[in-house]
Amino acid sequence: MAISKILIANRGEIALRIHRAAHEMGIKTVAVHSTADNDAMHVRLADEAVCIGPPPATESYLNIPNIISAAEISGADAIHPGYGFLSENARFAEIVESHNLIWIGPKPEHIRTMGDKVEAKRTAGALGLPLVPGSAGGVSEFAEARKIAAEIGYPIIVKAASGGGGRGMKVVPSEDKLESLMGQARSEAKAAFGDDTVYIEKYLGNPRHIEFQIFGDGNGNAIHLGERDCSLQRRHQKVLEEAPSPVITPEERARMGGIVAKAMADMGYRGAGTIEFLWEDGQFYFIEMNTRLQVEHPVTEAITGLDLVREQIRIADGHPLTLRQQDVTFRGHAIECRINAEDPQTFAPSPGLVSSYHAPGGLHVRVDSGLYSGYRIPPYYDSMIAKLIVWGHTREGAIRRLRRALEEFVIEGVKTTIPLHQALLEDPEFQAGDYSIKWLEEWLAKQGA
Repeated sequence: MAISKILIANRGEIALRIHRAAHEMGIKTVAVHSTADNDAMHVRLADEAVCIGPPPATESYLNIPNIISAAEISGADAIHPGYGFLSENARFAEIVESHNLIWIGPKPEHIRTMGDKVEAKRTAGALGLPLVPGSAGGVSEFAEARKIAAEIGYPIIVKAASGGGGRGMKVVPSEDKLESLMGQARSEAKAAFGDDTVYIEKYLGNPRHIEFQIFGDGNGNAIHLGERDCSLQRRHQKVLEEAPSPVITPEERARMGGIVAKAMADMGYRGAGTIEFLWEDGQFYFIEMNTRLQVEHPVTEAITGLDLVREQIRIADGHPLTLRQQDVTFRGHAIECRINAEDPQTFAPSPGLVSSYHAPGGLHVRVDSGLYSGYRIPPYYDSMIAKLIVWGHTREGAIRRLRRALEEFVIEGVKTTIPLHQALLEDPEFQAGDYSIKWLEEWLAKQGA
């Protein structure tokens, strides 16, 4: 059955992104929205819109019965979850499929496997992906933790098995701190995720965050679309991403990309996914897999020329991959800035009325945003309001184009992180590509932020 109408179970720029790809394919769209998003751009542009609840996400964008009802009322035959919200909820994927709707995403069992960090690590190891030395699974006894830590050597890191966003995560510098910090990690994990299971890994001192974009057709075929460098992070949240990474050689890309593509083919993976690694001293270490589209997917699109959302829809509709690995070519350099409605000094959220808006333009400049003059940014959701993506023949050319585009970008009425990105571009270490996952927070501390 060919997909003819997609319900977009998301909001903001990603809902708009999915709508655009669908319309270019001749597919109608259904927007769902909370009452806070009545005037959102994705609601205005979709062919149909269904209100699914009040502003809190738990009562609207996370309300599975209301989303399914909206699909049935509108006659949608497929659901695209975007990223965030329900995109990595295996139960939601199963419910979608049980209602004879096409789920534009991976198989539910793969979402479930990769959503459990201990199981994901075990699976990754079995598929031949390189792992950070550490425990084989969850660790509950202090004596066991002490034994593992002694084997792999301090410093170590204790992580919540069900975790994310830095919660339930503690760096342990030495054995005398292990018991107390492990206890703190378990308490945090229990409070945040309802699960106090933790595992132990070797703590890498100054790594980069490198991730590979993959696609599978669900029938044992998979390709990789190169790597992205997402090392510029604040409190485990990405701020700026680029592709390719300034430190990965074409030989490393081909070798590691081949390993991840084979792993996904062996798994029978379907759709888009991202394999995330820490990289240090030429070595890759698997940390997790995201079974969804990534916020930073446009930089991969820019250097490969492939529309990732279109590819997701095609694969969900039962078509083969558009490209074979030998057809994938990498051209130039792309950088993405995440622009948030936040004070660039304190990072306090800055919702409110956008009094004036002008997006930059020109060759190889892309803005993914649902903003417009007169739009009121609601206080209930993530503060990211726009993504600015530029491409250049070289990294230096991309930086120059990004500098120019940021100068043109006008968002008035609320505070944004545009000044932060402008300052970042002028730093010599950033310009040299000389940074790690710790670099941005250290840089911010020097700026007094």
